[in-house]
Amino acid sequence: MGRNIAALLAGLVFGLGLTISEMVNPAKVLAFLDLFGNWDPSLAFVMGGALIVTAIGYRLAWTRPKPVFAERFQVPGNRQIDTKLALGAVLFGVGWGLVGLCPGPAISALTFGGAPVLVFLAAMGAGMAAYELFDRMTPRPKAA
Repeated sequence: MGRNIAALLAGLVFGLGLTISEMVNPAKVLAFLDLFGNWDPSLAFVMGGALIVTAIGYRLAWTRPKPVFAERFQVPGNRQIDTKLALGAVLFGVGWGLVGLCPGPAISALTFGGAPVLVFLAAMGAGMAAYELFDRMTPRPKAA
């Protein structure tokens, strides 16, 4: 129960931060990405602040023997940059640049974003489903 409450509170703080910083506003994000036009650097300060908070959070977390609501830290073991990771990063960046939304802010903007946010989330869901279908159909190399 404590784990779910902690996750809910973290999600609410994250969503509130996205909303207050206007990262849920596609026009604001697109202005930030428009380096050679009418550039709005304000989101760089939001991201910089987030990096500072994250760095402090990781420093504090790694001093503990284990998380508060879990048996162990869950750290990805695979540190390889492969085609799937690179392609996913490119698709994420292209999508963000085209519409000014990414998954977190889009979910945060659900209550006031209207039809564009719903279309984005539907397209995101369709893309996730297409990936799952493609991934299941892709042959896997046999383990040695």
